[in-house]
Amino acid sequence: MQLRNSSSRYGAVSIFMHWTVALAVFGLFALGLWMVGLDYYSPWRKEAPDLHKSIGLTLLAVMLLRVIWIWISPAPPALASYSKATRIGAKLGHGFLYLALFALMIAGYLISTAEGVGIPVFGLFEVPALISNLPDQADVAGVVHLYLAWAVVIFAGLHGLIALKHHFIDRDATLTRMLGRKA
Repeated sequence: MQLRNSSSRYGAVSIFMHWTVALAVFGLFALGLWMVGLDYYSPWRKEAPDLHKSIGLTLLAVMLLRVIWIWISPAPPALASYSKATRIGAKLGHGFLYLALFALMIAGYLISTAEGVGIPVFGLFEVPALISNLPDQADVAGVVHLYLAWAVVIFAGLHGLIALKHHFIDRDATLTRMLGRKA
């Protein structure tokens, strides 16, 4: 399989980043839901949020690399069978997912750095607290983070359902291209 995208399919790098982001988003969502229900005496009370933050910051790095990769290796063009509405919907949907993911991760960063403390990443290094002590920073960012997390997961689920619709109902190459197969 080629590394770069071609005119008929996605390359290995794009496919790897796409599915890594999908796995991380759903995994972080599940971890987030689980960890907010932990009580004070749970042994995971500190470890779960640290893991959530570390994976979230790693996801931010992957997303930044993904944006750079799009410039280096543009996505294959839309299929000729797509209507104008489908093309516009796909652009708007992907744009929303990217913007919402970045906003979600920035909100998570603002929650974690509200008191001026950096964020350790898997115990390897620390991301400094560049923005802190804004009025109600953790509370406001927390609400934004919560609603964006739900929006991203719901929209990503719809994104997956639309890909399945293209594959099983429209019988076009939308999904097979993201699996690295020729259109």
